[in-house]
Amino acid sequence: MVKNKRAIVTGATRGIGRAIVKELAAKICSGILFTDIAFVDDDPDKTANELEKEIDSSDIKIFAFKANASSFEDAQKTIEAAVQKLGGVDILINNAGITRDNILFLMKEKDFDDVISANLKSVFNHTKAVIKPMIQQKYGRIVNIASVVGIIGNAGQANYSASKAGVIGFTKSMARELASRGITVNAVAPGYIETPMTAKLDEKQRDALSKNIPLGRLGKPEDVAKVVGFLCSPEADYITGQVIAVDGGMTM
Repeated sequence: MVKNKRAIVTGATRGIGRAIVKELAAKICSGILFTDIAFVDDDPDKTANELEKEIDSSDIKIFAFKANASSFEDAQKTIEAAVQKLGGVDILINNAGITRDNILFLMKEKDFDDVISANLKSVFNHTKAVIKPMIQQKYGRIVNIASVVGIIGNAGQANYSASKAGVIGFTKSMARELASRGITVNAVAPGYIETPMTAKLDEKQRDALSKNIPLGRLGKPEDVAKVVGFLCSPEADYITGQVIAVDGGMTM
C-alpha cells in the first residue's frame, strides 16, 4: 500500500489518539499533524519527536500543533497549519474529548458545558474548517470518535453521553451532505478501552465491567485504531454514515 495520505488527529498524545497516529503512520499516511489539550502544559515539539521515535519511519512527517479543540478559531488555524506543513489534508480524525462525570443532581453547569464543547463542538469546529479543502480536491475521509454510551447511555455521564450521541447524529448528517463531494464520514464507538481514563478504576470495578463484555476483557487502543485505519483506507471507499462499535460485544 502506498502511504500518500495526509491526516489531522485531534487529542492524540495518549490512549486511543496516540494509537491512531501510529496506525495511520504505519499503513496510510505520509504526513500527520496532531493536537492535544495536554499541550497546555507540555511541549508540542517534544511530543512530536517522541512519536516519531515510536513510529521509527523516515518516510513520514509528524507535526504537533498547540490548539484548543473547543475553539473555532483554533480549529481554523489547525487546518491552515496542516495545509501549510503537509501540503493538504485528506483525513480528519476527531478524537479530542474529556469527561466530567457526576450524577445530574450534582453536576455543575460548567461541567456539562465543558464536555459538550470539548467533545461535540470540537467536531463541528474541525469538520467545518476542513471541508473546504476536501471539497476542492473532491476527496476526504472524516472519522469521528464517539462512544457506546452515546448509543446506550450511562448513569453519571449525562454530559458525556449527550456529547457522543451528538457526534453520532452529526456524523450521519455530514455523511449525507458530503457524499456527493467524494468525502466519507463515519464514526467509531469504543466501549471500555484500556486508557488513562479507565486506568483510574480499581480491580473490582474492572472485573465488574469485564462481566458485561461478551469477550470478557477491556479493549486496547490498538483495537480502535485498526478500525479507524480501515475506514481511512481504499478498502472502505463505499462506507459512509456508519457507526462501528468496538466494544467486545457490549451493545449487540
